[in-house]
Amino acid sequence: MKIREVIVVEGRHDEALLKQCFECDVIVTGGLALSDDVLERIRQARQTRGVIILTDPDSPGNRIRERINQAVPGCRNAFLDKKQARTEHKVGVEHASREVIQEALAHQITFTDSTETITVQDMYMLGLSGQPESKQRRTVLGRELHLGDGNAKTMRRRLNAAQITKEQIREILYGESDCDTFQNEGNR
Repeated sequence: MKIREVIVVEGRHDEALLKQCFECDVIVTGGLALSDDVLERIRQARQTRGVIILTDPDSPGNRIRERINQAVPGCRNAFLDKKQARTEHKVGVEHASREVIQEALAHQITFTDSTETITVQDMYMLGLSGQPESKQRRTVLGRELHLGDGNAKTMRRRLNAAQITKEQIREILYGESDCDTFQNEGNR
């Protein structure tokens, strides 16, 4: 499988796996210490071929992704499910199977400055923040929508970037699409 866009990953092991699985070009960030040179290479790739950010599904990976998206708007983002990209002690792109990576690449999103579809209050009302099972609900939602894992703030930003509606979230989490039913019954 040939990938036209340049894929941005964190380390050399990630690059080796991707080149083993796909015909692609890769930019390696070298971890959290993103240099101006690496950001410039990403900018140039974005303008000429497009960029897919595929960082590890962990906190440092999320910080790298956020920094790149701020410095180089318009990049595509592919997210790996943490459970499918890990060994007993480590998590990362290099530990994912070809099929898992293909699935992530098939469900990319681009972060945009779009209208806010989900507010902080919506997150609470939908059971995605401030409640005992909020983390589990965010994990389920992130997996179903291919948005990765994250805290409430991160998930809200990703939901808005993907223009996901409250109705879509209710359907995924509760099997409901009727707004009035959910609001009348409250959180579960």
